[in-house]
Amino acid sequence: MGEFLSINALARRFGLSRGALLHYDRMGLLVAARRSASGYRRYGPDDLARLQRIVELRAAGLPLEEIKTALQSTTPLDDLLAARLESLGMQMQELRSQQAATLRLLRTARVPDQHLTKASWSALLREAGLGDEAMRRWHRDFEARLPEAHRDFLAFLGLDADEIDGIRRWSAGR
Repeated sequence: MGEFLSINALARRFGLSRGALLHYDRMGLLVAARRSASGYRRYGPDDLARLQRIVELRAAGLPLEEIKTALQSTTPLDDLLAARLESLGMQMQELRSQQAATLRLLRTARVPDQHLTKASWSALLREAGLGDEAMRRWHRDFEARLPEAHRDFLAFLGLDADEIDGIRRWSAGR
């Protein structure tokens, strides 16, 4: 017949609070299959399976009302999940745009007049927590991966040709 669990045992099994399960009960999302003689909720195997599905859908970020509708509806769950996936994609795109805008603002705030010099670049790296060895590693990696871009960047900083050649030589280990 299967075992029936108390609300506390069910909460422990799923890592939820008793309050969350009571909330699910009040909204009709998860109603106990039976009650004990004392009136306590008792959850059976079907309730456990339903709660497992609720927990999975919550992990996907679906709101409780949508979960309730999905579990009561004949609409395929795939349709609901596809819509959720599309929504997440749009949110991620929006967050990437916000991230890019924030980076642009940071650059503007930290680099007066958008004029980057060797001194201002070094100061930015130090503010980011890089010490001398980390900066040397950065130059070595830049030179190894993109030597022309490294040269162009050093020129952009206003370094003269001799200093650029010197930095590139020690970056390349020559």
